[in-house]
Amino acid sequence: MKNVKKITNVFILMFLMISGLVSAQDRAINPNQLPKTAKVFLAGHFKGIPVSSAIEDREIYGVDEYKVYLNNGMKAEFDSGGNWKEVDGKHQKVPYGFIPASIKNYTGKNFPNTHIVKIERKRWSYKAELSNGLELEFDRNGNFKRIDD
Repeated sequence: MKNVKKITNVFILMFLMISGLVSAQDRAINPNQLPKTAKVFLAGHFKGIPVSSAIEDREIYGVDEYKVYLNNGMKAEFDSGGNWKEVDGKHQKVPYGFIPASIKNYTGKNFPNTHIVKIERKRWSYKAELSNGLELEFDRNGNFKRIDD
């Protein structure tokens, strides 16, 4: 019975150690440590808006993503290469310069009294949240697919 208890304790200890290694580790970084692509994106689309904080989200295999919080309350997320994944205006209009023209055109034509307050780029699609609360889905080419409930 003692051996079973010892083996169980060893397995529990190993599990805790492995799960600790696999979990994400966020750490604050200097905005200068962001990938060049992310820095260029921020300088081009958020000119004059300082970064209040930058977070590096690390997985066991390396950097997974970066989260950047701006002084105006907005947040931008980037992949490990510095490509934008999400821009959240926190109910403010996000800059439109990086949004595909087809998405800008569709929202402007079909929802003229609204603006995009959040946009997310996924592998095969885009999701745009409008100031009226609607979430629109587009394919990877920016063609409208549906309104997300």
